[in-house]
Amino acid sequence: MNEILVLYYSRQGSTAELARHVCHGVESVAGMRAKLRTVPPVGPTTQHLDPPVPPAGPPYAELADLESCAGLVLGSPTRFGNMAAPLKSFIDGTSGLWVSGALVGKPAAVFTSTQTMHGGQESTLLSMMLPLLHHGMYLVGLPFSEPALGTTRAGGTPYGASHVAAVGGPGGLADSERELARALGARVANLAAKLLPRE
Repeated sequence: MNEILVLYYSRQGSTAELARHVCHGVESVAGMRAKLRTVPPVGPTTQHLDPPVPPAGPPYAELADLESCAGLVLGSPTRFGNMAAPLKSFIDGTSGLWVSGALVGKPAAVFTSTQTMHGGQESTLLSMMLPLLHHGMYLVGLPFSEPALGTTRAGGTPYGASHVAAVGGPGGLADSERELARALGARVANLAAKLLPRE
């Protein structure tokens, strides 16, 4: 139960790069580990079955990954100010975990990437928070005590880590974006460590 699940969807690589920095932040906390997972793409047809293992990158997430984690960090690129359909599709399949209360009381956070500065970062982050609230999770953000939040000229919000591709290019995170992604991972891991049952 000392694993933080970092679960994301990425098409151009920026959200995946943010996810890796979130993992670094998680693992900066003593005794905590990051578990990196992704979700399969979805398409306009429902007849195609995706292979059980993606061709590259981390494995696809399973519901058991959510059930066993000590905390969760979700990442998605923006799609018209909302999370991408593949991540939404995966979350829509977690009703069994909601019924059992498997995620109640666990910390969670969110991160995103947009093409442009005003591409809907904050609304996307908020859209990802809604199902986490329904699951009874504790939401973790980025306070302005994080120096990079007050100085960034790229991504970064109090709602979660973010990247603006027009500033740094796909996967080309600014220093402040990397720093805030690591800070977010560390904040979730620190809270998760405090919430773990004492032996």
